[in-house]
Amino acid sequence: MRVAIVGGGFAGLNTALGLAERGVTDVALLESQHIGFGASGRNGGFVFAGYSLGEESLIGRVGEQQAARLYERTVNAVNLIRQRVGQYGIDCDMVDKGVVWANWFRDPDVLRRRQRLLESTFNAQWHWLPAADLSEWLRTRRYHDGLYEANALHLNPLAYARGLADAAAARGVRIHEDTRVRSIRRDGTGWIVRTPEGELRAEHVVLACGGYLAGLRRSIDRAILPIATYVMVTEPLGDHLNDCIRTRAAVYDTRFAFDYYRPLNDTRLLWGGRISVRDRSPAAVKKLLRRDMLHVYPQLADARIDYAWSGLMSYARHQMPQVGRQPDGLWYAQAFGGHGLAPTCAAGERLAQAIVDGEKVVDDHAAFGLERAWRPMGYAGAQATYWYEQSRDWLKRRLEG
Repeated sequence: MRVAIVGGGFAGLNTALGLAERGVTDVALLESQHIGFGASGRNGGFVFAGYSLGEESLIGRVGEQQAARLYERTVNAVNLIRQRVGQYGIDCDMVDKGVVWANWFRDPDVLRRRQRLLESTFNAQWHWLPAADLSEWLRTRRYHDGLYEANALHLNPLAYARGLADAAAARGVRIHEDTRVRSIRRDGTGWIVRTPEGELRAEHVVLACGGYLAGLRRSIDRAILPIATYVMVTEPLGDHLNDCIRTRAAVYDTRFAFDYYRPLNDTRLLWGGRISVRDRSPAAVKKLLRRDMLHVYPQLADARIDYAWSGLMSYARHQMPQVGRQPDGLWYAQAFGGHGLAPTCAAGERLAQAIVDGEKVVDDHAAFGLERAWRPMGYAGAQATYWYEQSRDWLKRRLEG
């Protein structure tokens, strides 16, 4: 076996398909549950460039040139996702109509500053939406002006994950669901991967477990915080959806604790937000997110919520993906932090190329290493930061009147 990949989320699937497209078909992907079980199959389905770490902070960390290269990888990933959906006929309800960043506050400076930075440093064109134009798209008084990112799309993430698995399998990758890896052990120039069904030998092993810690390498597991993300879906709204939203674009707002939502093809509204250290029940998720939705669209007070769910995603202290190789040759990809579809695709492509080329280090991610997350204290810190930023957003809005 050339490569064994542990984890059937987007990071593992993109690595597997990236390898297969480069002619490496002696690949096994091992998933303890089912494809897309974690946050990969339970997120909002937004596909757009960038990382959880904002562009200004990224420049501050690695400088303009390296920041631009990292950002460009995610732009290329958006284009590759669009291409693969068509190439492999993935039925995932893709809507290629962009993303709106809606301003929760009256002050437009944060939008103007980001717009200028994206254009000057990252060659990204985000279009200005004056308040009058935005209000035609989004029928709410909660927003002011906004920015529109045209090179973005949204899709059903679980269907997309399954489509990636089917595409990889069609190219020779062996997909093993309900297969928990119990241990990995270095053996000469390769690895022994032990599962309840037996052992396999692989030249390379990739750990891509996200927020669901596999317990296979302590230094990798301890570098992330598993954080819950919450999503719900309304009943089909029919023409009533037009009373709220008159765009096919996906939407998120400028708060730290932002809402994100998108209209679905069957006129349902998918709504997400409220990252938390708690993986709540569907009933609790419904209650929280319904309140958030009505805060923006009170005209949906009578809408029934049909589904709600949560999933664990992985965050790093530096808010960037951790993609690399340990000294003994173990590859890893994790910590995509709620911005995952494009960065996981970019990471899969990067790892696949590195394995094919025989690279020893993934240099472009070296600045974002396996910094210890200090669980359980890290959970308290993350929750405190969330509440602090949430209170700042509330106070800013109150002061604006």
